[in-house]
Amino acid sequence: MLATCIRMEQKKLRHSHLWLVFAVIPVIPAVMGAGNYMQNLELLKSGWYSLWTQVSLFYANFFYAPLIAVYCSYIWRVEHMNYNWNTLMTMPVPRRDVFLSKLLLSLECTVGLQLWLWILYLITGKYCGLPGMPPIQILIWLLRGSIGGLAIAALQMCLSMVIRSFAVPIALALIGSILGLLASNSGLGLFWPYSLMMMGMNANRQEDMVSNLGGFLAAAVIFLVLFVLFGILWLRKKDVTAG
Repeated sequence: MLATCIRMEQKKLRHSHLWLVFAVIPVIPAVMGAGNYMQNLELLKSGWYSLWTQVSLFYANFFYAPLIAVYCSYIWRVEHMNYNWNTLMTMPVPRRDVFLSKLLLSLECTVGLQLWLWILYLITGKYCGLPGMPPIQILIWLLRGSIGGLAIAALQMCLSMVIRSFAVPIALALIGSILGLLASNSGLGLFWPYSLMMMGMNANRQEDMVSNLGGFLAAAVIFLVLFVLFGILWLRKKDVTAG
């Protein structure tokens, strides 16, 4: 049944232009980061690592979580329109599969954005004249940041499910990212899901922010499970709406 729900969700997204948003928007932080790097060459002398500090500064703080939120808001927008919610609530499928199918599609988006940023990072690095290839460690940081992104995707999926507005969950993701920067800088990053993404990516840092990989992974899994359980339980209690 879960596979059937996934196919249904894919059909709903087939004619959307989300791919264009996800292709174009990450170019902005990549270009901004490269520009910042080129303007501060006298201070940024660590090559690929220095470029990463600038690209990740803009991407992780202002773009990654809101882009995930755009996807989650769009995937629930269809259900909030007209009487589609009532149709969803009366479908002969487990509510668990409804939520998980949407979440699994958002996870594809979460990881795909990271891989696209890696390509943009490589391109901008070559444009800036950096020799060779980026350190494999930075790719590991990107993929590790995806783990934090999974928790964000689950949270944003819940917000977009509960809040009918398309824009409000996206604004909350931006606020969450800003608070995440403050939390990670104050040593409280493991207790805020948006901070986990930044810590995983080592945003704006050359030294590794994740000193305890086990604690990082445990925090990400706990947040992911909590948000998934909330989403499923909320759907099970939700009924058709009038009007």
